[in-house]
Amino acid sequence: MPTQRGAGNCATSHDAPAAADYAAPMTPSAPAYRRLSVEERRTQLLTASLTLFAHRAPEEVSLDDVAEAAGVSRPLVYRYFPGGKQQLYEAALRSAADELQQCFDEPRDGPLLTRLARALDRYLAFVDQHDAGFSALLQGGSVVETSRTTAIVDGVRRAAAEHILSHLRATDPGLRLRMTVRMWITAVEAASLIWLDEGKQPPVEELRDWLVEQFVAVLSVTARRDPQTAALVEALAADG
Repeated sequence: MPTQRGAGNCATSHDAPAAADYAAPMTPSAPAYRRLSVEERRTQLLTASLTLFAHRAPEEVSLDDVAEAAGVSRPLVYRYFPGGKQQLYEAALRSAADELQQCFDEPRDGPLLTRLARALDRYLAFVDQHDAGFSALLQGGSVVETSRTTAIVDGVRRAAAEHILSHLRATDPGLRLRMTVRMWITAVEAASLIWLDEGKQPPVEELRDWLVEQFVAVLSVTARRDPQTAALVEALAADG
């Protein structure tokens, strides 16, 4: 799954402390203390975590690594994430998922395929930014994978499908259309992983156009069996 870059903020904060804390001075010349709000501190820790998870498998990242990257102490990380690395990983994953979901939140302006290309630009930019950690963040296979992390990742796929169906103006999508859109999203995910394995070749613009063309192709195949999809393909052709 931006032109938006960086870690997204986790929307939930039920496990954060109730009070603000202070950042310890990093050098003798630094200000004595700098007050951070609960949300600012949480965001700082999630950003540091997501950066680490983006380039290393979660099992290779320790809480000491997170503390060092954020410039805080290990006890402070535990204060915000008492469940340890598992809780921190799930929060970082949810943050990344929030950002990925936004990739497909495209304004309804212009031809559909142009809108889809813009959404793919953001998605592939996210993949590019997180590089080797994309698999660990979103595809599972980690020792920290749980039913909760799997649900977070599946939520991204479902949200992307809903956005695309909305752009298709499919108010009551049938089974074949829904399956087609979700299969294409799975193909995009797989293509992104292969793209990373192949040293980010072909060029990202070519990959984006190729994926858009595949979207039209799979819709056209489904249209042979499904009148609803056939009508959408006709509308796409008229849309230019």
